[in-house]
Amino acid sequence: MQEAPAEQLKSGPVMIIYVLYFVGFFIGLTALVGVIMAHMKRGEADAAAKSHYQYQIRTFWFGLIYMIVGVLTAMLIIGYLILLWWFVWTLVRCVKGVLRALDNKPMENPETLLW
Repeated sequence: MQEAPAEQLKSGPVMIIYVLYFVGFFIGLTALVGVIMAHMKRGEADAAAKSHYQYQIRTFWFGLIYMIVGVLTAMLIIGYLILLWWFVWTLVRCVKGVLRALDNKPMENPETLLW
């Protein structure tokens, strides 16, 4: 994948979306705004930014699934473990994405469900 201009990854929509995801831990609506932005920007992005957008989109939607399953099973002990997994998984993915964006690098495997 080709390198994106530094401003696009470091200070553009890619970084804004990661910040919205971090704020989403406290104000969930910001994560929704972030995924909408990622969907809208993905089509016009270069390869490096597109890899971040795809990674962000998958982080949101699979994270939402983890959260829903965790909430629905919260009356059982497993629900709290699922919610803990969602929190750690989302946090690690966002930190990894920010670090790669700051280094002006694309995501290595944007389709992964791990890190």
